[in-house]
Amino acid sequence: MPEWLDIAVRSAIFVAVLFVITKWLGKKQISELSFFEYVTGISIGSIGAEVSMGLERNIFHGIIGIVIFAAIPFIAGLISLKSKGFRNFIEGKATVFIKDGKIMEDNLKKERYATDELLELLRKKDVYQVADVEFAVLEATGDLSVMLKKENQPLTAKDLNLSVPSIKEPQTVIMDGVIMDEPLATIGRNRAWLHTELEKLGVTVENIFLGQINSFGELTVDLFDDKLQIASPQERPLILSTLKKCQADLELFALGTESKEAKQMYGLNSEKLQKAIEKVTPILKG
Repeated sequence: MPEWLDIAVRSAIFVAVLFVITKWLGKKQISELSFFEYVTGISIGSIGAEVSMGLERNIFHGIIGIVIFAAIPFIAGLISLKSKGFRNFIEGKATVFIKDGKIMEDNLKKERYATDELLELLRKKDVYQVADVEFAVLEATGDLSVMLKKENQPLTAKDLNLSVPSIKEPQTVIMDGVIMDEPLATIGRNRAWLHTELEKLGVTVENIFLGQINSFGELTVDLFDDKLQIASPQERPLILSTLKKCQADLELFALGTESKEAKQMYGLNSEKLQKAIEKVTPILKG
């Protein structure tokens, strides 16, 4: 057998052996890495070190070994895309640790986790009492996914039947005192608009370390001089105050008029405006 082929065969066998050993050690050994990624990382590093330090060795042989170690996980990944059974064998399956608020002791032993280690994983998820957990599963990557019981989950706007505005990513338009034209164009703004907003804040571009525009089109800035205070945008609070004043004026007009038709008109429009205010308040206060 040619020497290069012998190295290739031994490398392939070594990958299989390391994979079996790592699989036997369990998920704790790999954390976020897949079994093959864990094995390949160690092996390629070892081969590279051996070839680098062993000056009398043939570098080409080391390259063959590294290529083999890199190719096998790549091929395994392609096969995994087509075969769920093969994917489960290679990448492993999730293991349930807590179900319906009860710890699955047999599954803990199977994955070689002690109770203290489970509690540590829960604390990393800001969970300090097992009774608060509805479902917890150890993923194939070694990470613990936790679902709290319904009564222990944080309230959301949906739970409170509140309408909230959609949030888009902020655009950075000033960085280190330099205007970024591309983000400005992305949100349909230009330098003239930006300079107008800066005049409202009483600052110049050169004094700004970071300037961003949020999804409401408001400009917020962070200055080089941290001692200077910049007021937060007031457009939305002013709009809300104006709407409330208009609604209050309509009520006063309804109370002050002697005409039944006018009183009815003012009262009806006051109610409509009040409903509109209730809908937009979460947006204008956000």
